[in-house]
Amino acid sequence: MRTCDHILGVILAGGRSRRFGGGDKALADLNGQSILSRVIARFRPQVGRLVLNVNGDAARFAAYGIETISDRESPELGPLSGLLAAMDYAAEHTPGMTVIATVSADAPFVPDDLVARLDAVRNGGVAIAESAGRRHPTIGLWPMNARPAVADALARQALSANRLANDLNAVAVAFAMRDIDGCEIDPFFNINTRDDLGAARVLAKKTMEG
Repeated sequence: MRTCDHILGVILAGGRSRRFGGGDKALADLNGQSILSRVIARFRPQVGRLVLNVNGDAARFAAYGIETISDRESPELGPLSGLLAAMDYAAEHTPGMTVIATVSADAPFVPDDLVARLDAVRNGGVAIAESAGRRHPTIGLWPMNARPAVADALARQALSANRLANDLNAVAVAFAMRDIDGCEIDPFFNINTRDDLGAARVLAKKTMEG
């Protein structure tokens, strides 16, 4: 049995991409591959099973061959709604999985040891990623027993993933910046705007060359 067999991975791709100008930014081209393809390639080997959290017509993601789940709450409620959907999916379909690993669909450089490092220190609780002094609460590990807290936060419209992580005493695990050809790359660089996509294309080229 792999050590990650108890972990269900979910890529959070259910947002509206407003700052990107709409559309599915996860499907945008990043040097010959979609952003989502790059996230899948780095994240899938780290978990026991992988699902995509999407909203709207799931058929647009069919080519990836990964099961999709949609928010049971409104997609306007953000990543906590996607996390709750993943927890409910796990309870119904994968009862042996006791932890949900989340990454956002716009972070194409996530480390390949992300899940292992988070799982090693969380001591049964929540662990989230950190880089350059900044916490990334949408990139983390959440035990299934945190579901009541997630559901309660959504019910109260307390939608900040960072606030919930704090309330659950999450451990923040620091990941170092990567230096490629004199250029520092944040492993959790996320693509929010078209300008970010342009920057990511430069960074992706450097990672291939470095």
